[in-house]
Amino acid sequence: MKYSNATNYALHTMVYLMHLPPGNTIGVQELAEIQKLSPSYLSKILTKLAKAGLIESTPGVKGGYKISRLQHEASFFDVIKAIEGNANLFDCSIHHEGCLIEETMLQAEENMKKELQSKLLIDIVKEAEARRAGKNNE
Repeated sequence: MKYSNATNYALHTMVYLMHLPPGNTIGVQELAEIQKLSPSYLSKILTKLAKAGLIESTPGVKGGYKISRLQHEASFFDVIKAIEGNANLFDCSIHHEGCLIEETMLQAEENMKKELQSKLLIDIVKEAEARRAGKNNE
């Protein structure tokens, strides 16, 4: 199973934005340089995250992007859903009633969805900060 590169960049962008001081924004150009992406490609990702309510956009010269107020609630699944949509990963090509293969695959997807919903991005941010603090104390 593989998620798109856009999901990878979206997850990293979200964690980066969570590290910003509260209220601070960062422009798409700077974010793109950090991740070594084209600004137009990253802009499409940021638009999807903003539509999902995960980030906020501030227009203007001093504008940019920042994490939304929901940062303590944002899960891995929220970001994946914003980028990939809500379609099932598995689509049975042989449609017949009671397909055990489809039932098994959909149950596995549901289990994965629950796991990703339980993993909050803020926990990754806290873990990264704890690791940095541990290295600085060595």
